[in-house]
Amino acid sequence: MFCVAVAVLALSQKASKAPTPNLPICGLHLTAPSTQAVPLLCEFIKTSLVTEGVNTLVLEFDYRFKFTRHPEIADGDPYSASQVKQIALACKEAHIHLIPQINLLGHQSWAKSTESLLRVHPEFDETRGKYPDNKGIYCRSYCPNAPGLHKVIFDCIDEIADACSADAFHCGMDEVFILADPDCKYCKGKTASSVFASEVNALHDHLKATKRSMWMWGDRLLDGRTNGLGEWEASTNGTWDAINKIPKDIVISDWHYDHAEPTPAYFALNGFPVVASPWRNSNLAVQQLDMMEALRKGANPKIASNAQGMLHTTWCDAEAFIKAYMGSKKQSKDVEETAQCFKDLFKAIRQSKANH
Repeated sequence: MFCVAVAVLALSQKASKAPTPNLPICGLHLTAPSTQAVPLLCEFIKTSLVTEGVNTLVLEFDYRFKFTRHPEIADGDPYSASQVKQIALACKEAHIHLIPQINLLGHQSWAKSTESLLRVHPEFDETRGKYPDNKGIYCRSYCPNAPGLHKVIFDCIDEIADACSADAFHCGMDEVFILADPDCKYCKGKTASSVFASEVNALHDHLKATKRSMWMWGDRLLDGRTNGLGEWEASTNGTWDAINKIPKDIVISDWHYDHAEPTPAYFALNGFPVVASPWRNSNLAVQQLDMMEALRKGANPKIASNAQGMLHTTWCDAEAFIKAYMGSKKQSKDVEETAQCFKDLFKAIRQSKANH
């Protein structure tokens, strides 16, 4: 399949009736800042993001929201519904598509700290009672088959999405290393592929029922053993086979931070709308942009239309990113680099648009 993906890219020099290179999605992913920084974020949206040409904002809240149905789940410095609506209004005024995110399935802990879902509901933990203080693991996962889990998860999704007036939701689902654990009484005997696919389908079906589209990271749908991408940017525990078991209308956020891998073509060939997601390497980000534009120009119309654009990632507090972008305060190297990468990428997008 990857040979086919490379071949698709080679078509970029041929004439085609495919869509123009101009990208439908020119997006930015941010981690929600402190609630005190909401005015700063709103001003950044209405000024800087408009100037840069951003038309999509994925804002990762996780469990930092004052849930009314499950108030016990609200994590540190939670947003009120009114604060989220302020952000949604700023996006509406700026004609920016706001997509909220909760990182689901994996990433339910970080270092010694466990996220609120599993703190409050340890019965949802895939490895309950194992790995004290989260030693020896990357991040905890919830068990997709745990009784009562989806009622809680779906309520949380709905409350944040409603506050955002969102017609799409990003479910995360990247870097899932703990899944179908042999000691989990609900997953024992199941494959990682079937469990992962089942959870993707459950989330997708709920979002579809509430008239929302689903976004997710793409790494677990790539076979890291055969393509050389390894266990981080791809899967080595079998989840990759789920690509054939899930709906094709899920938007895939295809992140790669070291090389411009041809995986957007792979997802597009498999029928998925896809966005390429860089982080802090400007040269790499522009290469990924070139790849997406080549797909839109050189492939047949169906494949070309699946190449939807770019979603720049930041992986830092949004307030730090904004300050680095503005040059108002020196930030860490990673933050400075991702802010510069964002500027360089969107400059290239604007130049490309002007040329077409």
